[in-house]
Amino acid sequence: IITLSDLECDYINARSCCSKLNKWVVPEVIGHAVVTVLMLISLHWFIFLLNLPVATWNIYRYIMVPSGNMGVFDPTEIHNRGQLKSHMKEAMIKLGFHLLCFFMYLYRLVSKIDPR
Repeated sequence: IITLSDLECDYINARSCCSKLNKWVVPEVIGHAVVTVLMLISLHWFIFLLNLPVATWNIYRYIMVPSGNMGVFDPTEIHNRGQLKSHMKEAMIKLGFHLLCFFMYLYRLVSKIDPR
């Protein structure tokens, strides 16, 4: 969010912004896919079903990068067709999702540790 905000305010150029963001796309896809599979294996159905659409969206977004682009975030296209706003909106939605998951996981952890 901060990097996209810096690009929006012209504190950073598009090429360096996109290279910073693209280096985190593959670890995000792998990490989210691993968490989703682990929830399936451990039979946490609600959390699995909550994570499945986000993991699917991350994989779809990574696979559908047009050939010739630098990655999911491309410096030549980030200012075209409102992509910057859509990337910013997607980042905010992901932030909300990860905050929700953090507190759900924290609640489950605390509820499993019962002092009685």
